[in-house]
Amino acid sequence: MTYLITFACYGCHLHGEGDGTVHRTDNLKSAPFLAPNPKLARAELRLMDQPLYELDQPRRESVLASIVEVCLHRKWDLLAAHVRKTHVHVAVRAAAPPERAMLEFKAYASRQLNLLGLDVPGRKRWSRHGSTRWLKTTGAVSAAIQYVLEEQGRPMSVYAGLPE
Repeated sequence: MTYLITFACYGCHLHGEGDGTVHRTDNLKSAPFLAPNPKLARAELRLMDQPLYELDQPRRESVLASIVEVCLHRKWDLLAAHVRKTHVHVAVRAAAPPERAMLEFKAYASRQLNLLGLDVPGRKRWSRHGSTRWLKTTGAVSAAIQYVLEEQGRPMSVYAGLPE
C-alpha cells in the first residue's frame, strides 16, 4: 500500500493551536478537527517537560538520510520526502501498516540524530503520533507527491523518488 505519513517535532504542533489537530481519543478518519482553543494550547504547553524541538539543516539532512536508509533496508519505495523545521512528510509504498512505517521512520531518525551528538541524551524529538493517510488511487498518490514536494513552502531537505 501507499501512504502519506506526517509527523511533527516535539512541542511544535499542540492541540488547540487551530492547525487541524484531532482529539487523542477521537482520532479516527472521520473525526472533526478541533477548533482553536488557546486555553487548551496553554495547558498542553505546561505539560511539556522539555523545550520544543526543531530541526536545523544538519538535523534535517540526518533525518532525510535515515528515511532513505529505512526504505532501502525494508525494500519500501520512497516516493517523496520533505523534512521541514517542525515536521516531516513522507510519501511511501510500504509492505507494512502506515503506523509501523511511521514508527520505523522516527526510530531510524532518532538513532541517526543520536550519532550526530548535537542533542542531550534523552531528548524528546517527536510528537506522540502523527498522520497516516492511505493513498488508494494513482491520483491520490500523485497529489500526495505534489503536496510533499511543491506545497510546503521553500524547499528544505527534500527527496524526490520514483516517478508515478
